[in-house]
Amino acid sequence: MPQIPEKIHELTVGQLSARSGAAVSALHFYESKGLISSRRTSGNQRRYSRDTLRRVAFVRAAQRVGIPLATIRDALAELPEERTPNHDDWARLSRAWRSELDERIKQLGRLRDHLTDCIGCGCLSLETCVLSNPDDVFGDRMAGSRLLPERRIIKEREAAATDATAPDTTDTVVCATDADAGCR
Repeated sequence: MPQIPEKIHELTVGQLSARSGAAVSALHFYESKGLISSRRTSGNQRRYSRDTLRRVAFVRAAQRVGIPLATIRDALAELPEERTPNHDDWARLSRAWRSELDERIKQLGRLRDHLTDCIGCGCLSLETCVLSNPDDVFGDRMAGSRLLPERRIIKEREAAATDATAPDTTDTVVCATDADAGCR
């Protein structure tokens, strides 16, 4: 990796790309999404502060583990702009994501375990295949393998668990295909 002389406090987009390993187009995209920022020279060229290298590394690491760009942007907004973020700043951000990452790891473990059972079955058994139709609440009634509840219904059912006066929405479904003529 090319070294940047200590006296240089700003980087061109090419230098930032070379040092960070991110494509110039990716850096422009990050900037358009508010993940990094630059100033413009009198010749309208972008100049990035040296601490942008750390921000780009953070963005790329967070993306690799599946954290959405909007969440990354919100986290970066908490970092100080008047100084280079230090270890404590980065540790605070990573602590905030720990529970989300732990949950994601659990989901991936469940997916891995279910994939082992599913390989080669062709997903013909919708009674047991949680990958092809995980929200099929009508499977127990044998009402059809393609009936999926609306997301709204799931939220209403969750609310109904705590509120006995919530409306019954068990028969409202969304058709997964046009062949399901009996649903609306």
